Amino acid sequence: MKKICSFFIFLLFTIFSSQELKNFVIPKGYTKIVETKGDLDKDGKDETVIVFNSDKINNEDFNRGFQREIFILKNNNGQLKIWKKNSTAILGSKTGFSPEYNTLPEINIKNGAIVILQSYNTNSRHTLTFKHTFRFQNNDFYLIGSVNEFDDTCEFNFSDEINFSTGKAIKEKKYYPCFEDSKEPVEKDYYKEFNYKLKTPVKMNNFEPGKNSFKVPNSNQYFTY
Repeated sequence: MKKICSFFIFLLFTIFSSQELKNFVIPKGYTKIVETKGDLDKDGKDETVIVFNSDKINNEDFNRGFQREIFILKNNNGQLKIWKKNSTAILGSKTGFSPEYNTLPEINIKNGAIVILQSYNTNSRHTLTFKHTFRFQNNDFYLIGSVNEFDDTCEFNFSDEINFSTGKAIKEKKYYPCFEDSKEPVEKDYYKEFNYKLKTPVKMNNFEPGKNSFKVPNSNQYFTY
C-alpha cells in the first residue's frame, strides 16, 4: 500500500512540475550545434539536451565568441518544455588560439548523467581538453566528475582527474624528449593519487571550466577542474 501511495505522489509531483515548465521555442538568433537524448531523472522518459550558439558574445581573454547555452528539455505529451538552462559550462565559439580548427563540443548521456567534452588549442603546440559530468540530484544538476588534460605536441601530457562522488583524485604529469637524439634532460614524471572532498557541491549553473583549483595535499602541485 505504501508503495502504491508513493508512486501516485511521485506521479502527481511529475505532472504538476511539467505543467509549471515553460514551453520551449528556439530563441531568435540562436543556432543549434549539438543535440542528444537520454533519461536524466530515472522516470523512464528521455530528456532532450540541445546546445546553441546564442546571440550573446563572450569577450574574456580565453572564453570568446558566441556564448553557448545548454537547454535541458522535458517532453510533455509531445511538447518540449524547458527544465534547466545553462550558459557557463561550455566555452564560447571562438575560444582558444585557433578557433577555426575547434571541434564542436560533445554531449552524451551516460548512466543518467550529462557528459560534456570540449577541446581547444591554447597556442600552436598546446591543447586543453575538458570532460565534465553532471548528475541530477537534490533537485538540480551537480558536478560529479572532471577530467582536465593539457597536452603538448611532443614534450608533455598533464592530467587532473577526479570523481567528486567518491573523492578519488589523480594528478599526473608525463614528460618526453621532443627528439630522439635530444641531449636536453627530461623533467621527472609526477603521479599522485589522493582523496579530496568538496566543502560545497558544485552546481552546473555555478560552474565554469578550468576556473577552479585546489592544492594537492602534501605537495606544491595544484589541481584544476
